[in-house]
Amino acid sequence: MTEIADSYVCGIADAPLLGDTIGRALDQAARRWGTREALVSPSHDVRWTWKELAERVDALAAGFLALGLERGARIGVWSLNRPEWTLTQFAAAKAGLILVTINPAYRLSELEFALAKVGCAALVTATAFKTSDYMGMLNTLLPELATATPGQLQAARLPQLRAVIQIGGPAAAGTVPFEQVAGMGGARHRDELAGLGRTLQFDDAVNIQFTSGTTGSPKGVTLTHHNILNNGYFVGRAMRLTEADRICIPVPLYHCFGMVMGNLASVTSGAAMVYPGEGFDPLATLQTVERERCTALYGVPTMFIAELDHPDFAKFDLKTLRTGIMAGAPCPIEVMRRVNEAMNMRDVTIAYGMTETSPVSFQSATDDPLERRVSTVGRIHPHVEVKVIDLEGRIVPRGERGELCTRGYSVMLGYWDEPEKTAEVLDAAGWMHTGDIAIIDAEGYCNIVGRIKDMVIRGGDNLYPREIEEYLYRHPKIQDVQIFGVADARYGEELCAWIRVRSGESLTADEVRAFCQGQIAHNKIPRYVEFVEEFPMTVTGKVQKFLMREAVEAKLGLKAAKTA
Repeated sequence: MTEIADSYVCGIADAPLLGDTIGRALDQAARRWGTREALVSPSHDVRWTWKELAERVDALAAGFLALGLERGARIGVWSLNRPEWTLTQFAAAKAGLILVTINPAYRLSELEFALAKVGCAALVTATAFKTSDYMGMLNTLLPELATATPGQLQAARLPQLRAVIQIGGPAAAGTVPFEQVAGMGGARHRDELAGLGRTLQFDDAVNIQFTSGTTGSPKGVTLTHHNILNNGYFVGRAMRLTEADRICIPVPLYHCFGMVMGNLASVTSGAAMVYPGEGFDPLATLQTVERERCTALYGVPTMFIAELDHPDFAKFDLKTLRTGIMAGAPCPIEVMRRVNEAMNMRDVTIAYGMTETSPVSFQSATDDPLERRVSTVGRIHPHVEVKVIDLEGRIVPRGERGELCTRGYSVMLGYWDEPEKTAEVLDAAGWMHTGDIAIIDAEGYCNIVGRIKDMVIRGGDNLYPREIEEYLYRHPKIQDVQIFGVADARYGEELCAWIRVRSGESLTADEVRAFCQGQIAHNKIPRYVEFVEEFPMTVTGKVQKFLMREAVEAKLGLKAAKTA
């Protein structure tokens, strides 16, 4: 009798972990690839080599020290994708500071919560973008700013915040202009910076990222140099990046996708970071890929859909593209096929992970068969362990569903100042419990079949929305679809589909159900079908199904069965 293997995998490594801080990695990049382009942002007229980037970072880091920021202090950055964001990322790491990445979509109460939670001593902020008046919000939150001496703020609501550093203009009262900070550091601060370079440890915290959390307040995921530098490095290796590559990065820098898989994959491989704009725009992305001859492109599925469906898509020459990453949300198989063929991304990879794991733990390889790349999230990353467990915490056999747990160098230090919340997800043996439902097959490929919280229990049957979504993506008139559960008095939950129809097409609920008849089990056919223009999303492209559920239940007056 053949013994069935357990759902446990450990990543075999073709290279050792890096024992460096982010600052030392940048210094090494400047030595190795000094004259090659490091950062390109056409809309900001920036085109810096690795040597120029490193020099600007050193000057800014010395300026941070001159402002009185000390090792371990938290510095927030609240901006969309700009060169100043990346300078702040690397300079904070060099100065021994902890970078707090703040969602550019945050408004007053969210911003106040984030800054207060981790006790930010400084904030680097944009002035404005579209409908976001960042300085206006800050002046509301910090009325003392208008009369403060720059760098010496004393605010009642945020007593630890001392400096507001403003990107762009016009200069607001009480702020320190970003472009002036680099000139503030003197010889003493340069000496201090050199000393920090020798004493900073790679296990020091370097980044706090707030999870978007569907319930409760966001939690501050605390990550080290070792966590994110290595994750960026191995993400780059999976794509076979070299100094000849140019990565188009339209995903947000404030999220791991941009700052780790983009910026830190670049600093460890020599690839150029190319920013097509501050916020995502499908046309600007396509234009930038063509003009800058990008070899890699990143995005969440909705971004790739917007690019592929742009009316001018066929006009662009994308033949320089080779690889890239689709991640951040489940990747529809049909979209993956179109990216592979129509965008010339033959070596495109799928990546899976979470902020708490730096983020990537699974990634497909460039030479995986297409069928594997479009139907799984690939295999385990080097130096990482994963197991799939049942509700009792036991490892399940290969091919069975269960909760995915991750262990290794990539697991966070914890949630900032929340030991109880940390203990809920990080167990005594070092396993991070992801809340994702996964299957690992006999060859070690992983398929994410849903979230524990997304799973729909209809009349005692466990239904997995991802499975039904994948089937509905085959319909030629459906551009995008989301399946979720809503309350039902008889079954406890019923299925609801929100569908975005392709431009110029029309579709009815009966047609959708007819498409499912005889193809998928009757209990998987959505009872409710709604046609929408868009889905509620986080800035990083994650669909917020809980908001969709609330909207449908309110609209239709749905209530769950009464329980004893």
